[in-house]
Amino acid sequence: MKKLILSIALCCAVAGGYAQEATDPTQLLNDGKTALEAKNYQEAFDKLSAYLTQTNNQDSVIAFNCGVCADKIKQPAEAVKYFDIAIQKNYNLANSYIGKVGALKDLQKNDEYVAALKAAMEAVPEKKATFEKMYANFYLTEGLKAQKAKKNDEAAAAYKEVLAIQPDNINALNAVGTLYYAKGAALVQSDLEKAKVEFASAKEYLDKLVPLLSESKPAQKKMLDNANTILTYINSLK
Repeated sequence: MKKLILSIALCCAVAGGYAQEATDPTQLLNDGKTALEAKNYQEAFDKLSAYLTQTNNQDSVIAFNCGVCADKIKQPAEAVKYFDIAIQKNYNLANSYIGKVGALKDLQKNDEYVAALKAAMEAVPEKKATFEKMYANFYLTEGLKAQKAKKNDEAAAAYKEVLAIQPDNINALNAVGTLYYAKGAALVQSDLEKAKVEFASAKEYLDKLVPLLSESKPAQKKMLDNANTILTYINSLK
């Protein structure tokens, strides 16, 4: 019986030792770093997130690395959480925002995605062009979706969001200009006065578009010819 009791006590002591090791912040940090260097992202995330929990999320570098690991193992909600910690602590802002907006895009949280891009433009002015491009591409895509769904007002609003930050975006100028032209053309037979209002809006954007286009680029040449044809027709109605 004594041997049995001793054996049980020894097992408990060993188990207790492992439990202590597994929850020791320094050991968690070291194990997490080792796993990260080995590109074992799941283990790295488990260890480093546990370390951050125990240390009240104070380490901005580890929070960023945790965000990267979460992205690698396709846990975007966790990625947002840890990139946010890095952002709040002003660490590696450009990459922290890129990580955050990428995770929000994966989560299809469009409002939060747009808000994060706007925040990034202000917080990281040296990378503003990068975030502006992401913002513009998002609204160009939203505009096309709305057009396909025959929601022309929503489409126009999306294209105007692009132009608010990139006034010379030729894709947005062409899209909104031809959109207004199509609305006007649909009204010509039934209400010429309303058609002229739509054509006037089309002309506003196409007039800005034409000087930006080049005849030496095939795609732009086609866009240029189309814009000039539309403008010629609109001017003939006056």
